[in-house]
Order: sequence, then structure tokens, then C-alpha cells
Amino acid sequence: MTYKKKSWVEKMADKKNMPKILKLQKDFPCYGPVAKMGAKAGDNVVLVNPKEVEKIMMKVPRGKLTTIHEICKKLAKNYKVQGCCTLTTGIFIMTAANAAKETGNKNPYWRTLKADGFLNEKYPGGQETHKKLLEKEGYKIIKRGKKYQVANFDKYLIKS
Repeated sequence: MTYKKKSWVEKMADKKNMPKILKLQKDFPCYGPVAKMGAKAGDNVVLVNPKEVEKIMMKVPRGKLTTIHEICKKLAKNYKVQGCCTLTTGIFIMTAANAAKETGNKNPYWRTLKADGFLNEKYPGGQETHKKLLEKEGYKIIKRGKKYQVANFDKYLIKS
């Protein structure tokens, strides 16, 4: 039997079992980051479709940035729950970026950063390409060990 690897666009297709509202549990892989954003065990959290994450990413204008945390806050607010799974959201951010590269769609994915303003090594071309795209828009990038971060990223954030 031959296995055909799904394209990024195919991975962007809506998941039939999502969105899904769950009670946050301490054994969830995303418990730590979700708890840091204020949710507690037993609170409702949402797992969304990749298209919902992409839609938020598409609305980030030139001169502004967002992070996985801001996206999660917006999604939680939209669903009137206390949190959003950062693990699935992070996967969907990376999937949307690669689908944009694959199709040439207009998603300015490089304006979406990881937590604390760090660049995403899983974007097309890795951190180096992410860095170049941000510098092209005028952002100052600083090196932090093996990672890169947008200097003063929080002053450019679109708040949820």
C-alpha cells in the first residue's frame, strides 16, 4: 500500500471534530502554557480548526504583529471560554504558513510570532527566512542564543 503525504493545503482542511470545547486537565500537553495565560484545571478550553487560526493571521496588517498567545486569547474570547489549546494552535500556525508558501496565498504569516516575540523555525525557510521577511518590514531582530526575537515586539502587538 502506498501512502501519499498530505499537502499543507490538505492539512488546512477543516477538521470534522473541531471546534471542540474541553475541560482543561493537568495531564493535557498544553496545560502549562494555557495555565500561564490564566486558565485553571477544570476551565473550558477550545481546540479550533486551522482555518480559524489562518483567518486571524490574515488580518495582521503591515506594521503590526501577533503571537500564538494573542491568537489563543482571541479564540478563547470568541468561544467564551477561559483558554485555547496552544499546542494545536501552534501546529495550525505552522500549517497555515507552509500552506501560504505552497499556494502563494496572501497570508502574512511572518507577522505571527511564537511566545515572547521569538521567530518560528518551522516556517518556510526556517528562522533565517522569517528574520529576512520581518527585517524587510523594518523590524529589528536580535539574537538570543540560537533563537531570534523581534526587539520590543510587544509595542507592535495587536491586542485581543
